Amino acid sequence: MKQLSTRAEMQYNIHTLSNGLRIIHEPSSSKVAYCGFAVDAGTRDEAENEQGMAHFVEHLIFKGTRKRKAWHILNRMENVGGDLNAYTNKEETVIYSAFLTEHFGRALELLADIVFHSTFPQNEIEKETEVIIDEIQSYEDTPSELIFDDFEDMIFRGHPLGRNILGRPELLRQFRTADALAFTQRLYQPSNMVFFVQGKIDFKRLVNMLERLMADIPAGEVKNLRTPPPLYVPERLVIPKDTHQAHVMLGSRGYNAYDDKRTALYLLNNILGGPGMNSRLNVALRERRGLVYNVESNLTSYTDTGAFSIYFGTDLEDVDTCLRLTYKELKRMRDVKMTSSQIEAAKKQLIGQICVASDNFENNALGMAKTFLHYNKFENLDTVCKRIETLTADNLLEVANEMFAEEYLSTLIYK
Repeated sequence: MKQLSTRAEMQYNIHTLSNGLRIIHEPSSSKVAYCGFAVDAGTRDEAENEQGMAHFVEHLIFKGTRKRKAWHILNRMENVGGDLNAYTNKEETVIYSAFLTEHFGRALELLADIVFHSTFPQNEIEKETEVIIDEIQSYEDTPSELIFDDFEDMIFRGHPLGRNILGRPELLRQFRTADALAFTQRLYQPSNMVFFVQGKIDFKRLVNMLERLMADIPAGEVKNLRTPPPLYVPERLVIPKDTHQAHVMLGSRGYNAYDDKRTALYLLNNILGGPGMNSRLNVALRERRGLVYNVESNLTSYTDTGAFSIYFGTDLEDVDTCLRLTYKELKRMRDVKMTSSQIEAAKKQLIGQICVASDNFENNALGMAKTFLHYNKFENLDTVCKRIETLTADNLLEVANEMFAEEYLSTLIYK
């Protein structure tokens, strides 16, 4: 067993079981603990005829195992005040629980049961399919959310990363028990996941319990079928939606999660359209001119690529003005090197936001799981902050000229 790193006297413990399951544990003094399985399986791992399967499995995994019915699964943690949750994105699925530390054994056994022994009963599939289709229809009725999916589809045209997570109703209705089992047998293998724990739990006891629970789970081989996205070609697209407001997105491919330039783009993104009311786009479009209610910029990093985007909603007649002002702010970031006082203020704001967000134990546990799953390491808060502190005006200017060039940006408009 090894210690991975330290944070404020806390140690990250790691261990790998003989079947390939990696374990990461962060001790905590809280009475509440979090643990779960993070699986390296998401939307991009679906075959053409499996679109929506990763999310579909995430829903159905709580509906029955070889020894439990759905009702028993739901009540197992709720009876002791805990909860059971899951989420899916483009590159991973996470199934986890929050509970009082004394109920760790109960949570661990339940999670292992649903991850490795789910049966996906056909009668439950038929009910849950309609639930997911309702979710899709609700999403399609919300253009301010739907446009994010359509934009990723545009910049990753023809690639699984461009698919929406929920899938297509006509395919979902065809899914059967055998399809869900085939997907999990292919990807839900110990070597393709991590088990994460944050809580006041003895690490040796944790490893011993996992070894006992996983004794009948062999090491399975997982073939990584992921392919890099094709060459990016900027597009400009207007889709008639007959909405009261126009919804606009512009952006491009971004850096992958391993790229050193990602930190500079992270800071630039925060300056440009981060959550602060003082972001440049919010000041230019909302505070000075009242043209939008919401404007934001976002950054997503995948293992081999990324996405950068700006979103705003505005009156139909103000679209061109808002685009002109947005391009003006992007040009200013490309052309004008930031002063040392501007950079220091931007760093202080971003580091403050990260530290405030880190006060959420659940987010910390999920962040630790995701990072360890994909990169086999976990950076503590101090390391992240130091990486931001080392950025210079030249770093930011170089990245701004790479990422914010007008001819490199794609545009999608609903109107």
